[in-house]
Parts: sequence; structure tokens; C-alpha cells
Amino acid sequence: MGLGMQIVYMGFAGSAAIEAEAGVQLLRLERFSGLLLKSCHLAIESLHAVGQRQAYDVRLDLFSASDGLKPIPHCTGEDPIAAMREAFDAAEHELKLADASNHYSADGRTRRDH
Repeated sequence: MGLGMQIVYMGFAGSAAIEAEAGVQLLRLERFSGLLLKSCHLAIESLHAVGQRQAYDVRLDLFSASDGLKPIPHCTGEDPIAAMREAFDAAEHELKLADASNHYSADGRTRRDH
């Protein structure tokens, strides 16, 4: 069973293209499923600023097996898909760091998990 994701749209209806891209991005995190619980939350909010271009704020929260809630810094942009990709890039980076630190023991030697 893979990772699941709850998606919330605020201020707009969302789209099939956003849903499809979210699914593709979630697959990137699948290799870190050992570090995560079985779900994450994605929130995409339409920001309306008078006299300015449309912007979207993307928030991604991961649920780590060891640390609980692990929010990823907000990503904002004019394109919700680009902002979402940026959030998943940041999540992948965080998970790579966590995975690397999991492979070393307290004295710095490589730990064997078998």
C-alpha cells in the first residue's frame, strides 16, 4: 500500500491537471515511505491581491514516523503546479537528509539494518 494524500483547495475549485500532477509528485516520495506514515496533506490556496497578479500558496505537511508532523516551508507562485513542484522538491530534499542521517549510528559509523 502506498502513501496517500489529502488535497485541499482554498479560494478556487482546483483542476484535474493539478490532481494529476499531485499524484505524480507523490510518487517521488514513495521511496521514502519507510520514513513517513501513510499520508500527507497538500493545501493550495488562491491569494487575491488587489492590483496584483494571481498567486497560489502551497503548503505540504508530511507525517514522519519518528517526528510526527513535518511541515515543509510554503511555496508561492503564479502557477499552482510550479509552486506545488517546488514544495515537493523541498520535501524530497528534507527526506533525503533524514534518510542519510538514519543510515549512520551515533558514533558516525554506517549502520547495517539487516
